[in-house]
Amino acid sequence: MDKLLAAALKDLAREVDAGFDTLLPVPPDARAPLYEAMRHAVIGGGKRLRPMLLVATAQLYGGSRAQALRAALAIEAVHAYSLVHDDLPCMDDDAMRHGKPSVHKAFGEAMAVLAGDALQALAFEILSDVNTFADPYVRAELVHALAAAAGAGGMVGGQVMDIAAEQGGFDLPAITRMQQLKTGALLAAAVEMGAIVAHVPHEGRVHLRGYAHDIGLAFQIADDLLDHEGDAKLAGKALRKDAAAGKATFVEQLGADRARAQAGMLVDQAIAHLAAHGQEADLLRGLARYIVERDR
Repeated sequence: MDKLLAAALKDLAREVDAGFDTLLPVPPDARAPLYEAMRHAVIGGGKRLRPMLLVATAQLYGGSRAQALRAALAIEAVHAYSLVHDDLPCMDDDAMRHGKPSVHKAFGEAMAVLAGDALQALAFEILSDVNTFADPYVRAELVHALAAAAGAGGMVGGQVMDIAAEQGGFDLPAITRMQQLKTGALLAAAVEMGAIVAHVPHEGRVHLRGYAHDIGLAFQIADDLLDHEGDAKLAGKALRKDAAAGKATFVEQLGADRARAQAGMLVDQAIAHLAAHGQEADLLRGLARYIVERDR
């Protein structure tokens, strides 16, 4: 990871943690375990890749960092809720997440379900808050972008396809479509929402959508490679689960070497979409490279 990106991610992680700390004070009543579970899910863990994509895109076009950070908290809340639910025994049944016990292990399954539900609601509470975005059209566009990416036509729909993939029969186009929904939709939403915060018109976002599409697929190929050959201690979660479950993946379809080459090609394509920008887009370029170089 280059120094510019490493410093930016470190600063943003601190801001994201501080933001959630402010948004989620533990109340002195029976709801305390819920808030503690939510804080466990969102504070002190994760790559903060989606918030970084959003903030970097907004700042590329002169958008407000404060407003971008609020939108970044919203998309990270949705991402965190998805992980809390994915880790449940009825889904992927993972005991560890970000190097610590998953929420259902620490707080119980019922509280994990409720914490995930509450984090999803929190995301839209943030985006619709007039104190965050004075312009109602910006608020509405942000809410729509995140809702579309998170629901049946995006992340949740991709998760349903992921469950079906365990039964086999998925070819490469089906796997690609599954991952465009399950993983790519929320990554693309981060870039789109950054452009919305900065008031970039729809016609000015075409190259950003191309960038987001390519990094979304590259990210999932890199994830499949990590599951296939990564270090569980570095990843902070169980690995080798896809093969054990008989799940169709890019690595299973292409082999590790071809999958790695494909991810590299996608990163090159993503960076090419930013050719019209100068060094002000270096954070986005660095994020694209980091996606395939990461070890967790």
